[in-house]
Amino acid sequence: MTNYYNENALTFFNGTVEVNVESLYKELLPYLPTHAKILDVGCGSGRDTLYFLNKNYRVTAFDASEELITLAQQYTQHPILHSTFLDFNTKKASQDAIWACASLLHVPMNELEKTFHHLAHFLKQEGLFYCSFKYGDCEVERNGRSFTNLNETLLNDLLKKSQLSIKKTWITEDLRPNRANEKWLNAILIKLKTFE
Repeated sequence: MTNYYNENALTFFNGTVEVNVESLYKELLPYLPTHAKILDVGCGSGRDTLYFLNKNYRVTAFDASEELITLAQQYTQHPILHSTFLDFNTKKASQDAIWACASLLHVPMNELEKTFHHLAHFLKQEGLFYCSFKYGDCEVERNGRSFTNLNETLLNDLLKKSQLSIKKTWITEDLRPNRANEKWLNAILIKLKTFE
């Protein structure tokens, strides 16, 4: 997957950096304290990182694609770490929120539970975790990329053994031009448990 984004970094950057996702920010940010710490996982173009920085949030961002990191750092003028989801590490229970906008959808279904569990370690108690997936119930391959589609039932099943519980889910149309026929599952999760 990283190879795809390294080889198509500029095309992906240009196709996503100006997409207006204000409606998604408005679902999460009202719950956060002033100057909250936000972890932007799989930050891609850096679009959301820059938005959060401009709102005076403290942002840690990472991506697995070296080419996208280069573009995102130029765009945001902010350091972007190089990491996969499962390799990422920072101080535990240090983040007020995790932002995973259209990024975890590339994690295979059989690794998603472990990925949620790992990332939740970095959330403070009652910290929030926004994520989005293409709406569905299967894994698909398209144009050199794999996607794990989720619906509400599958998401709930994945979280049964985790520290995370569902606070809210909602369905949206794709926010990119000419993609309105694609539906997305959006979720805000909350960390309520502390077991390892």
